Amino acid sequence: MKISRRNFLKLSGLAALTGTLAAKLGCAPEEPTPTDPDDPTPVIDDPEELRVQYADTVIQICSFCGVGCGVLCYVENGEIIATEGDPDHPISEGTLCSKGSALFNQYYIYENGEATMNPQRMTKVLYRAPRATDWEEIDWDTAISEIARKTKDVRDEYFIETNDNGEVANRCEALAWVGSAMCNNEENYLYRKFVAAMGIVNNDHCARL
Repeated sequence: MKISRRNFLKLSGLAALTGTLAAKLGCAPEEPTPTDPDDPTPVIDDPEELRVQYADTVIQICSFCGVGCGVLCYVENGEIIATEGDPDHPISEGTLCSKGSALFNQYYIYENGEATMNPQRMTKVLYRAPRATDWEEIDWDTAISEIARKTKDVRDEYFIETNDNGEVANRCEALAWVGSAMCNNEENYLYRKFVAAMGIVNNDHCARL
């Protein structure tokens, strides 16, 4: 059935009228009544316990795109038990898109209705040596030191001080830098300054920030 704008408004008004009549006829749920006449606040006998009431709140940035929406991760016993939008975040103000709302599923998968940790989620640094077929586990200090050493070696080998016309260039075309959606504007600003200081001209970001 085609619904025009006028029919939609008619149906909306009819639905509102039906709801009002149902409430007048006593179909609305009963509201708790105050037990103390001096205190008008209703007293609920069995308050609902929140699943996250004993969890620690960790503030994070959504990893799906470059908008940088804020996410609250609730952590209990070292495991994420829930995620939601951060109402104090200046960009998203507590809202999340469909992908951000499903951020919890990056950590867990569902088997027979039960949430279990995603076995494909990377939690440690894996390194594969040149011409090797197997990955080996290394610590973060080793990984960062190795990345820094190789970056400096490539920059020193391919750094261009002057171009073909003898003009000062001070650039390195053998390296490229891609930004991260996990970073906010301030962090990306620092990364961009760092890249410029190294002379890297091939830099980009998934959202062109």
